[in-house]
Amino acid sequence: MPLFALFCVDKPNSLPLRMATREAHLAYVGGFRDQLRLGGPMLDDKGDMAGSIIFIEADDLAAAQAFSTGDPYRQAGLFDHVHVTAFKPTLGTLG
Repeated sequence: MPLFALFCVDKPNSLPLRMATREAHLAYVGGFRDQLRLGGPMLDDKGDMAGSIIFIEADDLAAAQAFSTGDPYRQAGLFDHVHVTAFKPTLGTLG
């Protein structure tokens, strides 16, 4: 199955919104445990969560985008922008 990278950048000053929707986000992505290869928050200069990076196996780009669209973080309007792209790992490993 192809691998896709989701690069999601939070809107400025949105840490309270992230924290308010975090449990729903974690429950949502937990439903895709078999497809997720790596994921976690990006951090700002202070060490606060400021975005997300997720690597997921999906049938195609449309399926990866649908996963992103269904994320409670995205539905809550947390992200300033989201980029979903096919990804081919050539160095290291994905868990």
